[in-house]
Amino acid sequence: MNAQRSIMLETTVSFLYWVMLGAALWLLLRGHNAPGGGFVAALVAVAATAACALVFGAPAARARLPFGPLGLSALGLALAAASGLPALALGQAFLTHWWGELAVGGLALKVSTVLLFDLGVALCVWGALGGFCLRLLEGVR
Repeated sequence: MNAQRSIMLETTVSFLYWVMLGAALWLLLRGHNAPGGGFVAALVAVAATAACALVFGAPAARARLPFGPLGLSALGLALAAASGLPALALGQAFLTHWWGELAVGGLALKVSTVLLFDLGVALCVWGALGGFCLRLLEGVR
């Protein structure tokens, strides 16, 4: 089937894709100190991937996923697991999270391993659900 292109839809989704990924990043960063976090951020990123797949096709959307769906999920899983390692090094239970401050110039940035865990969750969910959506949408355009 020869589908008709919509330049307006393509332009809108090209712009909204990056806006949605920016919103996902905001949710990720906001969530480690407030409700939200990795899972919700990943759902927004999956929505961006699905919108891209609906408009440009699944192969084009798959090309935008860093490391591909499986690689993204594996990286996320590795980061989430790595967030528990500092606790083991300090003789605490695995996944006991660490909070501290990092001096950058004249600023003191609050950091924690919770953010690393949330980032891992986000990447894992984005890769898994994004890959699932792409598989479902492979024949649709």
